[in-house]
Amino acid sequence: MSPIGPPETKVIVETSLESPEYDGILIVSAPGQVLKCTKLKQIVEEALKFDPSLKSEIAVLQTDLPAKRLVYSPTGPIDSDYDDVRIFKNSAAAGVKRALKAGIKKLLLVLEEFPAFENAELVTLLGALEALYTPLQVREHDPSKQQKVDYLGVYTYNSDKTKGLISLAVVLETGRRVACDIGDSDPERMTPARTEEYVKNLFKDSNIKLTVVSDIKEIKKGYPLFEAVNRAASVQERHSGRIIYLEYNPPQAVKETLFIVGKGVTMDTGGVDVKIGGAMVGMSRDKCGAAAAAGFMAVVNLLQPQNLKVIVGLGMVRNSIGSNGYTTDEVLTARSGARVRVVNTDAEGRMIMTDILCKFKEDAITAVNPQLYTIATLTGHAHKSVGEGYSIAMDNGPARKLNISGKLQQAGDKVGDLFEISRLRRDDFKHHKGEMEGDDLIQSAAKPSTLVTRGHQGPGAFLIVASGLDKHGSDSEVPLKYTHIDIAGSAGSLPLPATGAPVLALSQAYLF
Repeated sequence: MSPIGPPETKVIVETSLESPEYDGILIVSAPGQVLKCTKLKQIVEEALKFDPSLKSEIAVLQTDLPAKRLVYSPTGPIDSDYDDVRIFKNSAAAGVKRALKAGIKKLLLVLEEFPAFENAELVTLLGALEALYTPLQVREHDPSKQQKVDYLGVYTYNSDKTKGLISLAVVLETGRRVACDIGDSDPERMTPARTEEYVKNLFKDSNIKLTVVSDIKEIKKGYPLFEAVNRAASVQERHSGRIIYLEYNPPQAVKETLFIVGKGVTMDTGGVDVKIGGAMVGMSRDKCGAAAAAGFMAVVNLLQPQNLKVIVGLGMVRNSIGSNGYTTDEVLTARSGARVRVVNTDAEGRMIMTDILCKFKEDAITAVNPQLYTIATLTGHAHKSVGEGYSIAMDNGPARKLNISGKLQQAGDKVGDLFEISRLRRDDFKHHKGEMEGDDLIQSAAKPSTLVTRGHQGPGAFLIVASGLDKHGSDSEVPLKYTHIDIAGSAGSLPLPATGAPVLALSQAYLF
């Protein structure tokens, strides 16, 4: 049986820099930042006199404090117009890695305020915790590597503040680690069946209700587009698909309901339209949308919001190659009744999410203040458009009127989990309009998204029409808010580690 959830790094509230319980101190500092600790300030200033390159280079400095060593991790120059709070996260992560190389096992992190970024201290701590995470398969292969340090002490000039920062950071990092456990694991370690096992263990004896749909007949009846993608993999029991529902009901009256669909393709071969030229490398990360949805639910479970109801649907499937696979030119009828002609089997993500989104649409009609989301590593075009480290949010009409994407972007800015915003246009819907008699929609273009103009917006339009959400626009009797999130740029591309995006941003937006 696998461990229940990711390991927690032991984090301690420290009230004195003179504590003998540490063998190293880490401080992150920005140019012009006035350090409150006179002792550390003097050490840094003296070091900079001898080596000005330390304005941007990490150094391990000697100190007469009991810890003996000070790891100084500077942010380098900060441009107030264009830099963001991630500069503190990245510097903290780099500092932790340097401390580990120096053999430090009992690390004290000193947090200092930086007025330009209100959450600099929190994000610095999150960066340190991120660097201390050990991937699931590494932990399972060698349990001695589960913890990179014995413990992490945290020091500020206010112990109550320190306690609050630690409490918040540990909750957020727990959710992020869940997402990374699922997202980072290889295609055999995190098959649909083993994802089910992991999630069941994670939420065992919790307030999260878990329901799994695995029967092929039930999938074929209620989730026909998902079933098509699952067809080739279903002949191998360990790869057969799962639709996993997680539901949290608050203790008090519901004021808002979140419905989140996560794309969980455990390996994307492209199917019959097989990926070639090395493009299949890293496609085990195609499950990071579902991973993020599960990670967010882990945060919900820890915080137990009083008035927020959350329902998550994880579409776990392997897009395999085989004689039983779905093919180009097939015409399929979605749960919504829409007739969909398949153009490219490598556009499987929108297929596996559509029917789950349709079910959530059906439930949202009678829900209290509903907001629907899909989260997916959906298009290479998204990665090309915004680059590494950025999620993209796209609202339908009702969501755009309430600036849902803008609120996500503002929340992400606070915690270093960044969003760019794209807008769905008439062109995107026209692009997916059926071309033959009897077709309502074509599933995609024949070419990869990177070769198609507006390549990441189109799938958002497809999901709206194929799920029936187009009947719930701003002018309808029951408008429903829907936002599609493409995390192809932010989830972490192999060989980089999985990031857990956008767990932090969603948590900031809805839980704090």
